[in-house]
Amino acid sequence: MADADDIAAKTPDEDVRARKARERDELYGLDISGVEWHSAPGTEDHEERVEIAYLPEGAVAMRSSLDPDTVLRYTEAEWQAFVLGARDGEFDLEPASDPGGLPAE
Repeated sequence: MADADDIAAKTPDEDVRARKARERDELYGLDISGVEWHSAPGTEDHEERVEIAYLPEGAVAMRSSLDPDTVLRYTEAEWQAFVLGARDGEFDLEPASDPGGLPAE
């Protein structure tokens, strides 16, 4: 028969999932209505651009200037992993074969 402690014990994967869910809930529970949004230098207000806002505990929010109501939020660890990956070329796009940015047919 299983011991009560065995039943209550979670696997490491379950612990990680539970922690991630808690972090996500806390992050999306933050009121970000007054945050300051930043975009790349040299972009104009009327131009399409990615904007980020710095949140408590190193977290970051990101949105598109074309859809400012849709905001993605990242923990400090998630954001650091993204930035390091971008610096390392993980997200580099393949060169477009035509000036329109779409692959040639």
